[in-house]
Amino acid sequence: MAFIRYYIGDVVRMKKQHPCGSHEWEVKRIGTDFLITCKGCGHQLLMPRPKFEKAVKSLVSRLPKNEE
Repeated sequence: MAFIRYYIGDVVRMKKQHPCGSHEWEVKRIGTDFLITCKGCGHQLLMPRPKFEKAVKSLVSRLPKNEE
């Protein structure tokens, strides 16, 4: 399995959907824990890195380099 580097502003698709029906989350903070925000309802969730990496299905979009 390839190592994927995540950046602030990335939108990821999770394996399980949020109760609001959305699968997409935006990364707000990275480090030992990840702060992610649901793109459907705006709910914020803080989760440990190993749990986050296991729950991510795919990377949906990434900000261009000049906007980071």
